[in-house]
Amino acid sequence: MRSLTSFITLALVARSFAAIGPSADLVIANAYIQPDGFNRSASAVQFPGPVITGSKGDTFIMNVVDSLSDTTMLTSTSIHWHGLFQEGSAWADGVVGVAQCPIISGDSFQYQFSVPDQAGTFWYHSHHSTQYCDGLRGALVVYDTADPYLSEYDVDDESTIITLADWYHTVAPSAGAVPTADSTLINGLGRYSGGPTTNLSVITVSSGTRYRFRLISMSCDPNFTFSIDDHNLTIIEVDGQNVQPLVVDSIQIFAGQRYSFILNANQTVSNYWIRANPNVGTTGFTGGLNSAILRYSGADAVDPATNISLANTLLETNLHPLTNPAAPGNATSGGADVNLNMLITFSGTGFSLNGASFAPPTVPVLLQILSGASTAADLLPSGSLYVLPANSVIEVSLPGGSAGSPHPFHLHGHAFSVVRSAGSSTYNYVDPVRRDVVSIGAATDNVTIRFETDNSGPWIMHCHIDWHLELGLAIVFAEDTATIASSNSTIPTAWDSLCPTYDAAPTQTF
Repeated sequence: MRSLTSFITLALVARSFAAIGPSADLVIANAYIQPDGFNRSASAVQFPGPVITGSKGDTFIMNVVDSLSDTTMLTSTSIHWHGLFQEGSAWADGVVGVAQCPIISGDSFQYQFSVPDQAGTFWYHSHHSTQYCDGLRGALVVYDTADPYLSEYDVDDESTIITLADWYHTVAPSAGAVPTADSTLINGLGRYSGGPTTNLSVITVSSGTRYRFRLISMSCDPNFTFSIDDHNLTIIEVDGQNVQPLVVDSIQIFAGQRYSFILNANQTVSNYWIRANPNVGTTGFTGGLNSAILRYSGADAVDPATNISLANTLLETNLHPLTNPAAPGNATSGGADVNLNMLITFSGTGFSLNGASFAPPTVPVLLQILSGASTAADLLPSGSLYVLPANSVIEVSLPGGSAGSPHPFHLHGHAFSVVRSAGSSTYNYVDPVRRDVVSIGAATDNVTIRFETDNSGPWIMHCHIDWHLELGLAIVFAEDTATIASSNSTIPTAWDSLCPTYDAAPTQTF
């Protein structure tokens, strides 16, 4: 299915299914690309980046080489491995200002982390300002030879990964505070309104075969309503967490979220539209916008003539964990050891959580803690740090409806139980879905999550609309500060060099 060790650069794998990992060089460079027919410089040689794969129990060793040179965009970088808990390796989480200083152009940095007890669908992206919107994003899959659903599907490889992304014709530093995407890309191809009739992505299936598709939203902003005409989708995994099978015909997927679904290729041999309708920007499917093609082997290479008809859309409250379903803590509102209520406000120029707007500190939070800071009063940025005790249940309530809603919130270092979902007023402590990105919904919502502090480190929780994160919509949980140093005892000396090297480099301004 994949090699265990490969060394390959982005430049060598353009538009292929050649996965790399779990040990690899990942060379980040600029190139002009035309995924929707519009030619622009990007922070990637291909889009999406190469698929990174490994297996449950593997140690990943990813050497990120920064060869960026286009100064209209960021030339320094970092990589976050979205959804991986980084237990014992908080230094490798990749968040600029929290876990590290950026890697400068001409330098490299080797991330090393293990996945002893995680498997599923993940992704990687820059976590440096809004850089991933310029192209630095790709899929990451951790396979499990003991997957409980292994007998339910026939194919699960790089060809069954489906990535959804918004694409911009203006480089991120010049695009404005919250720009509108020009197109939707499915597996790296799409069309824009008024643009050329470029090739769309084609996913080929064989009649009678069952496929495990891994759907990843690499969005910087929109959520997408995803569907495949005339086909049901049986969801079996959500954000790296196995769930009880749930049959739907469409999935509203928010930035950073992932779903695995089984598709049975049991329809007439033909072509069928794959659709990903964004909630903002150019919507609809005229002229192949927001679309790709599911093609059965033996069908003519023509556009589908199918129509959309949805009657069974995903409700988050219908998702339930396959194992250990109960939320931590007492089965009552506020029944956690620490209960936090978050208020989101927007000033017109920036977001705040409980009155504080997050700006990445010049000294990363992890370095502050390793240097002796341990309380919220000591840690920067002031007002954005929440110190959490070890081995405790944390409940966080996030009311919806603020400017730019719905906001998809992502917590690093953990998956959490969604005890109250958007669109619901019911609290479920018995079997709520576990995930790592949740939409906090509209003004009537008060989405509530719970997790246990069993992973010491500084973990950012932020809106995954990248433009909103840049405007301050984040906080950091400093979890079990007393053991962070001992649990991160394998920090490489190269990590110590990142900040002085970056601080000595010329400052980029836009």
